[in-house]
Amino acid sequence: MTSAAWHARISCGRDTGAGFLVTARHVLTCAHVVARGDTDPVSVSFAHGGGEAVGARVVAHGGWDGRDTDAGDLAVLELDRTVDLKPAEFAAPDEAYGHPPRKLLAYGFPKHYDEGTLAEYRATAGQLIAGEWVQLEAWAGHGQPLVPGFSGAAVTLADSGRVVGMVSSAARDPGVRNGRMLPANVMARYWPRLGDLIPTPEYDGPQKERLRLLVEEAGRHGDLECGPQRLYQEAVTVFGPPPPPHGFASLWDAAWYLLSEVTDTKAAVRFAERLADFVEDKQTRTALRSWPYTGAEAVPDHVPLSAPLHGSSTGGGAGIGEGIGEGSGTHTWSPILVEIAPSGSGDQFLVEVSAYNGNHRRVVGRRRLSADRVRAYALERIDEAYHALEPGARELLAFVLPRRWLNADVAHWQRSADDDSPLGAFAPLVVMDLERRRSGGLQFKLLQKWRDLDAQRSARLRRIGCGSVGQDPGKLTVALRRGADVVGFGTPPRTDGTRRLFRAGLNAAVPVMLWPRSGCRGGPSHEDCRGTAFLDRLAEHLADLPPGELPSYVHELRETAYASESSETHWAYDLALLWEDPRCLPDPVGYQHSPVG
Repeated sequence: MTSAAWHARISCGRDTGAGFLVTARHVLTCAHVVARGDTDPVSVSFAHGGGEAVGARVVAHGGWDGRDTDAGDLAVLELDRTVDLKPAEFAAPDEAYGHPPRKLLAYGFPKHYDEGTLAEYRATAGQLIAGEWVQLEAWAGHGQPLVPGFSGAAVTLADSGRVVGMVSSAARDPGVRNGRMLPANVMARYWPRLGDLIPTPEYDGPQKERLRLLVEEAGRHGDLECGPQRLYQEAVTVFGPPPPPHGFASLWDAAWYLLSEVTDTKAAVRFAERLADFVEDKQTRTALRSWPYTGAEAVPDHVPLSAPLHGSSTGGGAGIGEGIGEGSGTHTWSPILVEIAPSGSGDQFLVEVSAYNGNHRRVVGRRRLSADRVRAYALERIDEAYHALEPGARELLAFVLPRRWLNADVAHWQRSADDDSPLGAFAPLVVMDLERRRSGGLQFKLLQKWRDLDAQRSARLRRIGCGSVGQDPGKLTVALRRGADVVGFGTPPRTDGTRRLFRAGLNAAVPVMLWPRSGCRGGPSHEDCRGTAFLDRLAEHLADLPPGELPSYVHELRETAYASESSETHWAYDLALLWEDPRCLPDPVGYQHSPVG
């Protein structure tokens, strides 16, 4: 074994223990060795380093509260000056255990051994006691036992001298030949910087350091609406290993467990990406999503950003009055999903913005907000979501809204603070119903509808004029379910009667619904009203169009309407489009439960 000048003798007042150098200026020891460090001076001398003792102070603490059985018995000492000694090197977490057992050495400073002495031990098993310690047993029935003065000593592999842990307790009775070790991977829970030094097969030091710094930075920007336990579960998915029995005390605790214990490297990537969803600081969010890569290699290889979504159907066909979209093929969309859901009582809403690429859903941001803050937050995250799309992708802005918000003017939202143009003229924009999006039965029926559209010659349009408010909604639901693929309404859902008609269309799993956001409110006589004129123009302009292409064509209509300089309002100025193809927005396996704390 090579010389290990990094072994250290720790003095704190009248107490003496051991420690070991891990950087040019940092020494690890047990917290109980320097328990009086607030009042008594702490000094460090090195067994083979020569020279005078160096003053030190405690700069990090594992949380040990003074009891022998309390967890976190770790202290990090910062020396008053750097020392010209090579620090200790660490072994991989599992190298201390095996069959036959591996000989372990501890270098301590018991009474009458100011220069130090060695004790030979082995690990009983790799199983942790209370999620914290590994039991040590004497290598032989004779030799130096672990006694006071060994606390804080590095436990090393006898054949290589690399560190696997630290002695945390020693028997006070010399006749008892066992003790406890705090393994290196457990120590890294309490001092994250140690994780950079401990070998992990799948990650190098700079990658671990980068994730550690990002997790620390995420914590600096206020309380995050996420818990480490749920983030871990979503990172490993239902097929991954369960969390440790002791759970996770912090975000870093969960991140380190993924780095050191979980063999699926994608799990740590998913953890970083999901953590980014809850971070306000844009630079930190971007860096988390690019971890462990940087620069041109920033995108993890498991995220197929170039893969577009397989979405709705295309094809030529007859006019909208008799059928839309003769024949069907496969079209591609790259949606940006904005989901706005009520959250608790009052005017609080949970806003989540995601970008879809293939079957991968990347959540760009997620916040609980009051109603007056929803628009600004959603617009900022929509703009950020475009970074996840390739330049050639066909974007689709999809707003999933509570039913009472379906007639909201999201298409008229000013795109940004320095762009007065409306969002609906910037990109194809559709709305979807939140309740229907969450209904398994209606999503199944929608899939059937699109499958039928793929196979049939044309889509069936049902016109529901302004005078239809008296129709029985239950009967209308059944009729639409049997004989409508596209529904055009002559009036917006602003009264109880018209809302019932809209509910019938939603419950009938009609994939496409169009209406004017303003105009006629419905009534008994509407032969020449604005609603009838709207439906006529709808049939005229959207004839021969496949349903899967309607978002693009409605976008073109909105551009024309918004750019019109006519004194009369363009008929499509307030055109609303509800369009939903579940194949375009598959539910991601990993994110079915929210990690909200």
